[in-house]
Amino acid sequence: MQTDTQKFSWFNVSDDVKELLILAAQNWENTEISENYMQQALAKTKDNTDVLVAAYRYFYYKNNYPLALTTAEQLIAIIESVEKFPNNWEELKPILVQRHEETQIRLYLNAYAASGLVLAKLGELEKAKEISTRIKDIDDKNDFGAGILLDILTRPPEEDD
Repeated sequence: MQTDTQKFSWFNVSDDVKELLILAAQNWENTEISENYMQQALAKTKDNTDVLVAAYRYFYYKNNYPLALTTAEQLIAIIESVEKFPNNWEELKPILVQRHEETQIRLYLNAYAASGLVLAKLGELEKAKEISTRIKDIDDKNDFGAGILLDILTRPPEEDD
């Protein structure tokens, strides 16, 4: 099957990886085939953040939350390594607050917030609350949706009348 990889000229990966991603999308209805293409793309580009974001979205919308979480965590780990972030949240928080408008930091915050959402979907509510609280403390504009998720996770159950 011939695909037009030039449609995604902004996507910073080789044409063969673009083709795999396009084939994954074109075969969306057949999860086994489309996931095979996505896995091939990931195998060829282990640390490419664009491909990891695409894979996260793919797995999330396919309701494959364990793989969505793994992909988000890989993205987080790559950015932590590149940016040489401290392991301690209290040391990291001021860095994120100061630099939250930078592209790489926004990607980190998006991936971290996404991991909280997926953890909630997987029933890991306390971890999801912790992540959502952390992101909400940085995100005064609610750009990353953590405030909404935190509200849902902490809202008291409605009483039945």
